[in-house]
Amino acid sequence: MRKIIETASHLPDILISWITPNLRQYRANRMHVVWVVSVAVGALVALAAIAFRTAIGLVQWPWLRTTTEFTMQAAASQPWWVILCAPAVAGLIVGWILHKFHPYQRAGGVADVIEARAYGGRGLPLKAGLWSAVVTAISLGGGASAGREGPVVHLGATLGAAVCRLFQLPDSARRILLACAVASGVSASFNAPIAGVLFAHEVILGHYAVSAFVPIVLASVMGTLLSRLWFGNVAAFEIPQYEITSYLEIPAFALLGLTCAAVAIIFQFALIGTDWTARNISMPLWLRPVVGGFAVGAMGVFFPGILGVGYEATDLALRHELPINTLLTLLVVKTAATAITLASRFGGGIFSPSLYLGAMTGGAFGLIAASAFPEMASSHGLYAILGMGAVAAAVLGAPFSTTVIVFELTGGYALSIALLLSVSIATGLTQAVHGKSYFHWQLGMRGCFVNEGLHQFLSETVKVRDLMDPPPKSEEDRAFNPGEDGPYLHDTDSLESALKSFDSCGKASLPVVHKGDATKIIGVARHVRGLRYFNSALIKATKEEHH
Repeated sequence: MRKIIETASHLPDILISWITPNLRQYRANRMHVVWVVSVAVGALVALAAIAFRTAIGLVQWPWLRTTTEFTMQAAASQPWWVILCAPAVAGLIVGWILHKFHPYQRAGGVADVIEARAYGGRGLPLKAGLWSAVVTAISLGGGASAGREGPVVHLGATLGAAVCRLFQLPDSARRILLACAVASGVSASFNAPIAGVLFAHEVILGHYAVSAFVPIVLASVMGTLLSRLWFGNVAAFEIPQYEITSYLEIPAFALLGLTCAAVAIIFQFALIGTDWTARNISMPLWLRPVVGGFAVGAMGVFFPGILGVGYEATDLALRHELPINTLLTLLVVKTAATAITLASRFGGGIFSPSLYLGAMTGGAFGLIAASAFPEMASSHGLYAILGMGAVAAAVLGAPFSTTVIVFELTGGYALSIALLLSVSIATGLTQAVHGKSYFHWQLGMRGCFVNEGLHQFLSETVKVRDLMDPPPKSEEDRAFNPGEDGPYLHDTDSLESALKSFDSCGKASLPVVHKGDATKIIGVARHVRGLRYFNSALIKATKEEHH
């Protein structure tokens, strides 16, 4: 009894010693601030998403006489010259804004958010984000063939980064709040709170951390709540409830995954190819969207379903109301229209086009399967749902969140086995061909290779100036002769290049000079410090990912 009493008397001290370190780390990471700010960020981003969708509707009203996203029938009822000229006129305005006001001369997207996360939640100026939103609203409202979800994610992340700048937060907290903004944007766009949480973890953060889960959920719930209060609690697509007719269709679902992989691979090649072509054509910036707008408008005259976000055509495919020749035609024309749109510097994303292409692919595949095995094949509307998820997951490189988005958009949880099979095959084969998602290809074009691992990213982005020491007094005024005084480093050399130099010359330290003037020593870089800097950054990132 005495031992029990003594143990009980020490219980408060035991609890304090147990809890105190955790609370200390919680406060050091400013997580109490992050939780509160995440709610505000979620609400702010949701309001921005609502305003963005409203702006698209207002832009399209003068020529389509509707503010909804179901524009296919509205466009079909307009004179042909209106359809031809509307995207070109929008392109003229977009080109003028990009040339005169936008600091980056291009609209932002998801790739910019991933890049900002890699650099500690920095690199999303508010001015560029707001101009990108204006450019994209005019683009999509004017009929450009692209999606609105990526631009909403970029706008939300820009606003989230602006809020972060008001607080003195560590990089880990800034990255979490960036993901909070993205989760709210996805949730508000799709009315899909679970998918918003998963997308923020899978695509933006690149890992799943318990410390990030709570604030991201708070922001996602806030985004969904305000979106539902404004637009109502309705899914983006209203379709009948489909069921799998027979498990003997499993080989067909696998074959659908293979087909969707081919579509995703071709779509990504089309985006890359048109971008490369546009970069190699000498043309004034303001003229590019005009030419692209005429091309998209010319296609829209004959196929109005490819204009804008394209939700109406996607919805018709999901409700099996389109014949096979229309499905296959729209598949080809939408691929071309979206590639031209993005290469022409219009604002827009690839999420909605990926869903669109997937629905067309799945719908056509389902019709073919039904004609071959009429007693066994499920409705081709079911195949359209599966194709929608498979193509989008493969292009975006986000199989988990895309699968859940399809569940939440359609309510088709009974399709889980078929959807997972199709998504996994399509994603795996696309990864085998391209090696990366479209977002990571965009980042690679900018020299940001986050998909190659943190160690490679750090070795390329950390510069010698980040880890060098001041020069000794004896070296401050000495004129350095690059040709005679031995090996040296430039202050802009990467950590990878510096480590290779240390390894090749065998020295423990090297003088550092300016890139443009190698005659004056501005610092000293030490091999051991470079290795220590690299290792500490890796350890810090690993702790953040697993905490």
